[in-house]
Amino acid sequence: MRTLMAAGLLIGAFSLTARAEETGEWVKLFDGKTLDGWNYDDSFWSVQDGAITGQTTPDHLLKGYNTFCVLADREPANFQLRLKYKIVGGNSGVQYRSMVVDDKKWIVGGYQADIDSTPTYSGINYHERGRGILADRGQTVTIAEDGTKSTIQFADKEHLQELVVKPEQWNDYLVVARGGHLQHFINGVLMSEVIDHETEKGASKGVIALQAHAGPAMTVQFKDIQILELD
Repeated sequence: MRTLMAAGLLIGAFSLTARAEETGEWVKLFDGKTLDGWNYDDSFWSVQDGAITGQTTPDHLLKGYNTFCVLADREPANFQLRLKYKIVGGNSGVQYRSMVVDDKKWIVGGYQADIDSTPTYSGINYHERGRGILADRGQTVTIAEDGTKSTIQFADKEHLQELVVKPEQWNDYLVVARGGHLQHFINGVLMSEVIDHETEKGASKGVIALQAHAGPAMTVQFKDIQILELD
């Protein structure tokens, strides 16, 4: 019961924040039909049923690296990014304020709003090719300039997963980035929060990208991708 009440309070608090910040215009990043405006390996990425689809199969797996579908010609700084996702098998994520480190294999590093087919990682803040897990689900983590972390556990990790995430169904994901304050919401509920003051390892702007993960066969889909850039 306490967890349900907390989730309700988080939804209400977010709604007020979102209304206060939505003074700009939401821009579609995906036309629902093509991958125009994105860079990607077409052996793993396509459009299926109106969604950007990353897929590996037993005969065509990713080995040794993750590959990404990277939004071209845009490096937003402060924004709200919203989309719908569905995952079957494996792991994925949404990169933001990131950088391309290999433009042949489309490898990306930076902040990631994690997506997982298991109960482990969905909603966490993961620093791809960097500092690893910055905040687990249910945590607010403040990172000092020297990298020291201070953690507040605002909700139970397992309860958030059970109450919020819909396995193998469409889920709403929202990333809010303003300065060093980074928040991940799934289906309207705050899942993790980072206040990052470690400027040498963080980023104030960068690319947006979608992940197909190395390992077992997996399929991840994304649609209704929109961004609202903030002052």
